[in-house]
Amino acid sequence: MVLSKRPQRSILKRRGSISTAVQAVLDLIAVLGLALLLIRQQIGGLSVEYSVLLLLLAMSMVFAYDQFGVYRSNSSFTRKALTLFNAWSLAFGFLLVVGFATKQTDTFSRMLLGQLYVIGYLLQLVLQYVSREVQTRIMRHAVPSENVLIVGTGKLARYLQHKISGNPWLSQKVVGCLELPAATRSRVESTGGSLYETSDFGTLKEPNIIGPLDEILAIIDRHEVRTVYFAIPLGESDLIEDMYFQLLDRYVAIHWVPDIFSMLLVNHSVREMAGLPVLTLSETPLTGTRLLLKAVEDFVLSALILIAVTPLLLVIAAAIKLDSPGPVFFKQSRNGWSGKTFSIWKFRTMYVHNAEAGEVKQATRNDPRVTRVGAFLRRSSLDELPQLLNVLGGSMSLVGPRPHAVQHDAEYSQRIDSYLARHNIKPGITGLAQVRGFRGETTNIEQMQQRVEADIEYINNWSLWLDFTILLRTLSALTGRNAY
Repeated sequence: MVLSKRPQRSILKRRGSISTAVQAVLDLIAVLGLALLLIRQQIGGLSVEYSVLLLLLAMSMVFAYDQFGVYRSNSSFTRKALTLFNAWSLAFGFLLVVGFATKQTDTFSRMLLGQLYVIGYLLQLVLQYVSREVQTRIMRHAVPSENVLIVGTGKLARYLQHKISGNPWLSQKVVGCLELPAATRSRVESTGGSLYETSDFGTLKEPNIIGPLDEILAIIDRHEVRTVYFAIPLGESDLIEDMYFQLLDRYVAIHWVPDIFSMLLVNHSVREMAGLPVLTLSETPLTGTRLLLKAVEDFVLSALILIAVTPLLLVIAAAIKLDSPGPVFFKQSRNGWSGKTFSIWKFRTMYVHNAEAGEVKQATRNDPRVTRVGAFLRRSSLDELPQLLNVLGGSMSLVGPRPHAVQHDAEYSQRIDSYLARHNIKPGITGLAQVRGFRGETTNIEQMQQRVEADIEYINNWSLWLDFTILLRTLSALTGRNAY
């Protein structure tokens, strides 16, 4: 019998957690309580200025903790502590930015803010630890462990087995894995993405194979299995259709973990659209409020930097004019967000010359085309400063994948898979690839591949905190042996 009735609710189930909500409230109360205590001890009472400070801190905590997924992760306590530190630092950093922007930093006690930052983090860390221990003990005694079975033996199945076995919150025990038919197994085991090979827990254990797939019903009865996970690729959906109704008769929970990681994913997610599950494989991270935040970040910081470096820009412009004939600025077409072409601005660092047959040749070490002033500007990356105008105009960002010449995009897109995925976000003056040392001339395809991988890693993990981190690291990466 075929069931075709339209579902009465959304297919995607949102699994809320009372414990995470309680934890979030406790952290907020602890921070605000600590702040009030420090204010009473050192200031004497809560003033209007400090009331605004606490309100902004609470709002920034809500945003930052959501961005970092502080309450959505069941990782190790060490990883949780690092995530909490990054989120707390971002929330506090927002206060500092607002303070400097409004010139109110002298209104507040530096000692009080320092104590709030350090003690506030430690207090939240203790609360997180205590909460984790209490919930773990409750789960062990109140929730009986259930046996689960994994269908598949490939990299995804091994990864899933490791995650279930290492997560005390699930109260699940993997009794083993079932081997797929030979034809299916050869297709499945030939796939598997970098998620399983570069994970932070080291080498995955071999799966505990307890039988072939055609014995699944007997194995479920023998081991009293209550949950079955299908760890197979999207292309093997027919296999699940064949087994689904048989498993329903055994009253087991059925989960499908599709192997999508054999592809190079760009900001992937699972969401709902009109009640239907949507598996997003590639998408820009800049949507909705995230786009607004990125735009505000770029506009405010680039404007402040441009004001600060204006005298330097004038000095550089004069030096270029005195060193060699030609214009101060160099303009070139580049591909930006979504592949749209824009004109990038730089200080001119080469003698005026005509490119051969429209060819764009990268600068090399001791390139005779580079002027004396240009050599210094390239080594110090000061030739990139005019791109602050690109940022203010909206065609670029302070942080993002470096835009390459249009001709280079056309060449490398044919040689590197997912090369053009770099354009899923605004190009930047600096980026993750640059602070890792992947800058300057690329002499082989492997170097460009490393750049692309770093750019996609940035897109997949974008946050304001990551941008601030890259900007700080850029200060120490402005010069180097690859800068010429």
